[in-house]
Amino acid sequence: MIYLDNAATTPLLPEVVKEMFDVATDTFGNPSSIHRAGRAAAKIIRQARDDIAAILAVPSRQLIFTSGGSEANNQAIIGYALANQHKGKHLITTAIEHHSVLHAFAYLKDKHGFDITIVKPNAAGSLTADSILAELKDDTILVSTMYANNETGQILPIADIAKGVRAHQAVYHVDAVQVIGKLPIHPSELGIDLLTAAAHKFHGPKGVGFLYQNNLVIDPLIHGGEQEEKRRAGTENIVGIVGMAKALSIAHQRMAENDAKVAELNTYFLSKLDGFNFYLNQFGELNMPHIINLGFPGMNQNLLLMKLDLQGVAISTGSACTAGDIAPSHVLAAIYGSDSAKLKESVRVSFSELTTLAELTEFVNILTSILSRN
Repeated sequence: MIYLDNAATTPLLPEVVKEMFDVATDTFGNPSSIHRAGRAAAKIIRQARDDIAAILAVPSRQLIFTSGGSEANNQAIIGYALANQHKGKHLITTAIEHHSVLHAFAYLKDKHGFDITIVKPNAAGSLTADSILAELKDDTILVSTMYANNETGQILPIADIAKGVRAHQAVYHVDAVQVIGKLPIHPSELGIDLLTAAAHKFHGPKGVGFLYQNNLVIDPLIHGGEQEEKRRAGTENIVGIVGMAKALSIAHQRMAENDAKVAELNTYFLSKLDGFNFYLNQFGELNMPHIINLGFPGMNQNLLLMKLDLQGVAISTGSACTAGDIAPSHVLAAIYGSDSAKLKESVRVSFSELTTLAELTEFVNILTSILSRN
């Protein structure tokens, strides 16, 4: 298979598999147990937490392990809003966020009476710090944005937003799922109060992630135990946590090398499209090189994906969390309008450093064959 859907998930690195296997085989104790086997498991979790915290340059107790990015986003948004609603009930986010953010906002509005503002991209498709900060009110308590969009790769002006929010009572939550392991991130230096990540986006296992929180009061989503210092009940996924720490450590060590490789893949792929009838869905001043969103006029995206899949190529139409949902991309709809033909023509190609130039060459050859018959 030619796998080009790395923004959805990435394959496990062999070193990560080995680390997880060793822990799964040798350390089976419950980390909450006080006997030797439990203490051994707890020690491994502490080390993983310390390793991740060191990469982020934050105190280790500011990390809460979760089941992934969606839970971390819900914990950050719902947990903070409910615990701090006495300060105000106004929340701000953008129209291009992941559904785990947008649906959390909708839940707070529908079930708890919060006032929410959803900022739309400008005519050029980008989101500026000014457009977000202009929506701050006296009773705003939370601003939530992506670091980079999972469908188009657009990088938002995180530092500028954080600077503006810092002068307000609101806190700033950043969904960094598409960026962790690809760009250096130090939340405290950037002025980020809450930050979420998922291991499977940087060659770690699925079903595990984390929430960074800057010593805030947050209601837990899951009750029933004292794990994670009473902030997230449930026996810890020790194998997943170890795999996540190992994968992030490798990504951190190889960051410059991986970035150069992915940038080369991006440039090479676009050069191979010379002569194709296509357009790029690229917005803002900065974009993540591992994501390319493009459309082929007159070519139905679902038909294209099916034909590529039959020939062993995996790409997507956008967020993996809506795969199987026939609704068009809410990200592109926010930019082009819900009636635009581009919503049915656009696909996402996403690389990792494991992608090869030979794979891209073969992909373009297959794509040429399909489009020539359309």
